[in-house]
Amino acid sequence: MNMGSMPTQPGGATPQQVAFFNSIFRENCPFKFVFGGVTGFALGGVFGIVMSSFEFAGPQLTPQLQELSTREQMRIMLKDMGNRSYSSAKNFAVVAAIFSSSECFIEGYRAKNDLYNGAAAGCFTGGVLAARGGVKASAFGCAGFAAFSTAIDYWMRHSD
Repeated sequence: MNMGSMPTQPGGATPQQVAFFNSIFRENCPFKFVFGGVTGFALGGVFGIVMSSFEFAGPQLTPQLQELSTREQMRIMLKDMGNRSYSSAKNFAVVAAIFSSSECFIEGYRAKNDLYNGAAAGCFTGGVLAARGGVKASAFGCAGFAAFSTAIDYWMRHSD
């Protein structure tokens, strides 16, 4: 064993390498945008599958569908579950990407890590998501998402 060498982490990385990669993951807003979108897509997909499986009706049970075999009915219902899951996954991805990147930019601008970053990012996200509904919808979206983000952030910081 070479005693003059730098100590390494279990994976063989030096502490400087670990700090470098840690800074990329924690402080890089484009990375947070992509990571938030990918993670939101995965969680939204799982959420969509779970929620669509609770809906007993599935696609409309029309007389034409009732005449199909059980296998065909299952195929149609699973396809419907997949479509709903994909839709939910896309929605979660958009929300997570917008929120995580806006929070990162706000935190970088303010040079602080506190509850106000999450509240401001929540307001921005809620306002952007509700923008198609007009000014009033954006204001309500901003307020609602900011309150939700602040409550979750407060709980996460004080759950110890």
